[in-house]
Amino acid sequence: MLRSPFFYFIILLFLFSCEEKKTVNINTESLQKEARSLRNKAIENQEKQNFNTAFHEFNKSKQLYETLKDSANIGYILIQIAVIQQVNGDYYGSKEIVTEALPYVKKKSIYTAAINNMLGIADKELSLYDDAILYYEAAANDFKDPIDKINPLNNIATVYIQQKKYGNAITILESLLSKKFSKNPPPPTKKSLILDNLGYAYFKNGMDERGFRLMNEALQTRNEFEDTYRSIESYLHLADYYAKKDIQRSNKNALAAYNTATKLNSVDERLEALQILISNDHSAQNNQYVQRYFTLNDSIIKVRNNFKNKFAKIKYDAKKEKDENAKLRLEKAENLLSLQKATYLRIVFAIVFVFLVILIFILIRYYKNKNKAIEFKTSYNTETRIAKKIHDELANDVFHVIAFAESQPLSIESTKENLLQKLDDIYGRVRGISRENNKIETGTDFIKSLKDMLSTYNTSERNIMVTNLESIHWESIDEIKKITISRVLQELMVNMKKHSEANLVVIKFESDPKSIVINYTDNGKGCEKTLMIKNGLQNMETRIQAVKGTIDFDTEPGKGFRAKIVMPK
Repeated sequence: MLRSPFFYFIILLFLFSCEEKKTVNINTESLQKEARSLRNKAIENQEKQNFNTAFHEFNKSKQLYETLKDSANIGYILIQIAVIQQVNGDYYGSKEIVTEALPYVKKKSIYTAAINNMLGIADKELSLYDDAILYYEAAANDFKDPIDKINPLNNIATVYIQQKKYGNAITILESLLSKKFSKNPPPPTKKSLILDNLGYAYFKNGMDERGFRLMNEALQTRNEFEDTYRSIESYLHLADYYAKKDIQRSNKNALAAYNTATKLNSVDERLEALQILISNDHSAQNNQYVQRYFTLNDSIIKVRNNFKNKFAKIKYDAKKEKDENAKLRLEKAENLLSLQKATYLRIVFAIVFVFLVILIFILIRYYKNKNKAIEFKTSYNTETRIAKKIHDELANDVFHVIAFAESQPLSIESTKENLLQKLDDIYGRVRGISRENNKIETGTDFIKSLKDMLSTYNTSERNIMVTNLESIHWESIDEIKKITISRVLQELMVNMKKHSEANLVVIKFESDPKSIVINYTDNGKGCEKTLMIKNGLQNMETRIQAVKGTIDFDTEPGKGFRAKIVMPK
């Protein structure tokens, strides 16, 4: 009576075990195979009562099914683990495990019925009878087949018998016995279960003869169909029935229960049989039963405590292994993420590098083209200026000299001298133009060349002052910048000579770690700022900009002319 429905559910659940999910993933198939193998080995060991091994294998299988997220198998295995715990008297542990199984199983199914039935068994063994009845009722509601409902309803009746509420038990069992089933009737072994408990309830409720007849019929059916385990319950009920009627028959039935229970290794039933033998016998043999009872009871307490400790250790080791595996998976995921980040960074750096190379190439091409354009413009402006100067200053004079030579008699000495004087003047101006545009010395004689060029504009009416020219380390300055400085100063001097009417010009050179600064000042007549472009100053700006420098002009009528040139070294 104690756990008879319990083993029935083991077989029932095994028949309803879930079908494995198919997958094309090789690693998943490997895990499925390993998990299934462990589960099947655990079931075999459970049937052989190798509970430690079965418990361990069920745990390992559950971990693999958790990886596979196979809820059905996880729920099934948790129920089987709880079964092992109940067999070994760990009812609190079994309740914890089957409660853990609830989220993994479908509601109102064979699994929830099994879970509720097991919770009822645990609470019954813990003497929590009212709670046990509630769980059994929930199990009965979860079953759809009327035959399946027989077990939990029968269990409710056994609880009522434990509570000595025999009338309630009789009502339930009589309704089960008289119930007409539309399909197949319940098997004889299930009917014998109802008959035995109903007969025992009749006996306990004072209907001895009626009770004995049903209990005896149930025992005969069980022996006929070799329902050996449940025959233990029949022998115990009959031993209790004869206890106050026929001690010899009571002892006979108690010994039959004890021997069968010993054969099936059912410890609780052995203890119950010994209790009857002890209460029946007051002879010397009684001490033998008492000694055997206490030895067996101490042994089972010790064994069950060992089982609890072993189960706790297996669960702890499994949890520890699971946590370690989770930690390793997390570390692996973090390492993989780091590798991916590193890969992405390398890709980003490569893209940025390529982009920068392309950008630098474009900028170099752009500035080269820009410099070429500036050089071309400068060259064109110079050529235009030279052409204009030749046209404005020499063409008319040459024409006049030719006309003079054609119209005047060259035999006259004074005329010849006058002609030679005019030609010499034209030659001097041609040399001046040539000097303004000839090649500029940029080597060690740069300072001397620059001084010579500036000194040509120094006359008796005009004083040119140059300061700090030697303080600059000209050897480190680029040739193009030296040429630019020379040309710009030359153009400033030409502009001064043609337009300024200055009698004092000061050119001051300064230097800092990054640039050269040239300050030009004269005391000429100056001009309006709006007219500066007309005076040829735009060409100077173009030259200075070509070497990344700047030039600023400042002038007012009657206040002279000033220019500041800043050029990077």
